[in-house]
Amino acid sequence: MSDENSSGVRRVITGLGASGGVVIGRAFVLDRQIIQVNRKPISDDAVKAECKRLHEGVAESIDQLKRLKSQSSSAESAASEELGFLMDAYIHMLTQSRLVRGAEELIVSKKLNAVHAVSDVIDTIADQFSGMEDSYLAARATDIREVGLRLMRCLIGETDRAMDKAPKGSILIAEDVSPADMARFNPGQLTAFVTALGGAEGHTAIMARSLGIPAVLGAADIIRGVRGGDQIIVDGGRGEVIISPTGADIKHYTQRRADWLAARDKLASLRDVPSATRDGIDIDLHANIELPIELAAALENGASGIGLLRSEFMFMNKDYLPDEDEQYEELADIVKRMDGKPVTVRTLDIGGEKLAVALQGELGSGPNPALGLRGVRLSLRKTELFEAQFAAILRASLHGPVRVLIPMVVAVHEMTRARQIYETVAKRLRREGYPIPETLPPLGAMIEIPAAALAVDTLARDCDFFAIGTNDLTQYTLAIDRTDDQVAGMFDPLHPAVLRLIRNVIKVACERDIPVSVCGEMAGDPRYVPLFIGFGLRNLSMSPVNLLPVKQRLRRLDSRNSEQQAARVMEQWDSARIAMMLDDFNDLA
Repeated sequence: MSDENSSGVRRVITGLGASGGVVIGRAFVLDRQIIQVNRKPISDDAVKAECKRLHEGVAESIDQLKRLKSQSSSAESAASEELGFLMDAYIHMLTQSRLVRGAEELIVSKKLNAVHAVSDVIDTIADQFSGMEDSYLAARATDIREVGLRLMRCLIGETDRAMDKAPKGSILIAEDVSPADMARFNPGQLTAFVTALGGAEGHTAIMARSLGIPAVLGAADIIRGVRGGDQIIVDGGRGEVIISPTGADIKHYTQRRADWLAARDKLASLRDVPSATRDGIDIDLHANIELPIELAAALENGASGIGLLRSEFMFMNKDYLPDEDEQYEELADIVKRMDGKPVTVRTLDIGGEKLAVALQGELGSGPNPALGLRGVRLSLRKTELFEAQFAAILRASLHGPVRVLIPMVVAVHEMTRARQIYETVAKRLRREGYPIPETLPPLGAMIEIPAAALAVDTLARDCDFFAIGTNDLTQYTLAIDRTDDQVAGMFDPLHPAVLRLIRNVIKVACERDIPVSVCGEMAGDPRYVPLFIGFGLRNLSMSPVNLLPVKQRLRRLDSRNSEQQAARVMEQWDSARIAMMLDDFNDLA
């Protein structure tokens, strides 16, 4: 296996350091794998739908290419301009082109499915280019195949990508990796991943950190010049990828990896010590769990509970909706494994980058998924989904302490209606003979929309607890999509408006004696711990990998000093000034 990339030259590609750690290994280039084509003809009745499917795939392909062009334009690389021109050429190939017209003609005339039709047209056009005497035109065959394969990948869907073909210990290289893709990772299969798209605050980055997988996202140039099997180095902390590393690189990064592993082992010694400030204030440190495979990491890092179990994992990569029994089995296993530690289960929050395959045909993604039918809105629209989730959670609560968290709440009437359904389901289960606790598990609201944060005093009337989701709260407050490569760098949780909303929720919860936690990414950043403690927060929930660094920071703090610092911070109006004050305080305390 060659240690050189296709150009034979050492290259350093930079992106966003999304998950820390250093890995030296071999590349597995996901998006260049062979696509299996189903050659079974379609019926006459399916022709119109298949043509529509083709054009939807074209639109998705063009959108991907535009995002790649945008990402490349912000990269500081000599290849960025060239990459932008290439993306323009690819977009042109998909716009009223021979490729699309030819595929549509084959669907209509020969009753081929869309993937089969695109595959045949690619072969025809590429063969014609390959046979030309002009070497430049002959080389365009590669571009035709690349564009066609992109379209085919869009047509078969994200969940069909060949994650399971990656050799054990590979470094994954891809344009993008979705949360659904992450759900397909086998433990130990992938040691790191690098993508051309994505931001450090998206769900993919969050899951990478939670699983402890080093990752670099938004590295636009990675899609060119890397072959499967190439030796590369990934530094997830610095956001760097080295292709065809030299002997000196290998020596240097081998030491960096050893230092990283040693620091991780040192933190592990804190696992069983109390999570309390220097002046004796106990703080509960819980884990956020996106996938069941993260549970082991949560326990290994000393989590005192699960503060956020995202239930979407039960719906990912399935072309059907799991019923009550299937959900119960999965949830009961998690509750049992926590062995008496509390588990907070968030009900379904499907939308945007987390759209379930089984719901896609019925609901679609909408023109603006982040503002569309998701969270409690979807659950109250499709009450059979809500009822099945409530029933599964209630049955699982017999195996250990459980709380139920409702996402995307805006108004009291949503919680009132949710509680009515919750209690109705409990009555049905008792009537059918299922054993459930006499006192139902607490029902709480996720505070992640500014309207909810501003009206939290009214929500307190019908909520047993609150969980502040800082990721979406920041996104909605600032009108910035943290997964949009063009604006992800402007995502600022230290904006005064965001901090005021968080402080207000904590203040009201403390006054009403309602348990409150923070479970967004801010909770897992040691830099923000003094601020939260100063606000009066006593429960933080985070990715498992962040539990020990946060505990380390927490044990060095004095709660009274933190209160004073938080008060000074809240007098500021500039987020840069706030960041500087926090950094100064963290350096001293």
